[in-house]
Amino acid sequence: MKELISTFLDYLSVERGLSNNTIISYRDDLDSYTDFLQSCRIDALSKISKNDIINFMMHQKEKGISPNSIARRLAAIRMFHRFLARERIVKQDPSNLVDTPRLWKKIPDTLSLNEVDVLLGQPDIRNKQGLRDKAILETLYATGMRVSEAVNLKTSNVNLDVGFLRCIGKGNKERVIPIGKKAIASINKYLEQARQEFAKKQESEYLFLSRFGKKISRQSFWKIIRKYASKAGINKPMRPHILRHSFATHLLEHGADLRSVQEMLGHSNISTTQIYTHINKDRLKSIHRMFHPRP
Repeated sequence: MKELISTFLDYLSVERGLSNNTIISYRDDLDSYTDFLQSCRIDALSKISKNDIINFMMHQKEKGISPNSIARRLAAIRMFHRFLARERIVKQDPSNLVDTPRLWKKIPDTLSLNEVDVLLGQPDIRNKQGLRDKAILETLYATGMRVSEAVNLKTSNVNLDVGFLRCIGKGNKERVIPIGKKAIASINKYLEQARQEFAKKQESEYLFLSRFGKKISRQSFWKIIRKYASKAGINKPMRPHILRHSFATHLLEHGADLRSVQEMLGHSNISTTQIYTHINKDRLKSIHRMFHPRP
């Protein structure tokens, strides 16, 4: 089965154009699935039944795996079995009979406007690292880009004169996102005063560079966010996409329409974007409780 999983993942990468991060996640999900099947002494694809898949999901739940992760693993399993059936490696797809578990969508963590202001004010722009970090934070909040997208952002993708950048998102889908004046100013300062020092006479097409002159890693982005959140005294759980979630929430709070936010975030389905409307509803309920004479 391991060989078939590798063939399936090659298909997802080449034919479907899924990102490397998605491929890695699917590999982990399918490895967990095959390990479970082996523990149940299921040694042939033809022997896998609907109940085996349900038992795997229950096993994941008992291990404390989150409902969202279980749903993602079920999606990977379904795609894998569908692929096997289409390629006529098996006659039937047992995952067709498995219902998707109903999940409460978790409302993402966000920062308030004041917390964003304090966070973006933390980098010391008197040195090259502060200039780069300031540009990174401003870009993430100004565009709502995923960290993986910002890491792969190239200098040629950014048009500061017009105020737009070109982003390559999930599935190699391209979208154009406007950038605000403050982000443009921060990126300009970084380009003029710091990037060349990071590059160290090396040629690199990427906008944000590490101290070794290479493309900065996702882990480094994450450390930068946590570092300045700690300096700002922000006690909320800090996750890599918190500025992306804050970007979407603040746009909707200030009257942006859902379709425009969907396009800027690069969501293929508007239902994914609609989760941010729940944040607004929760905020309204909080205000109502605080100020209504009969809450």
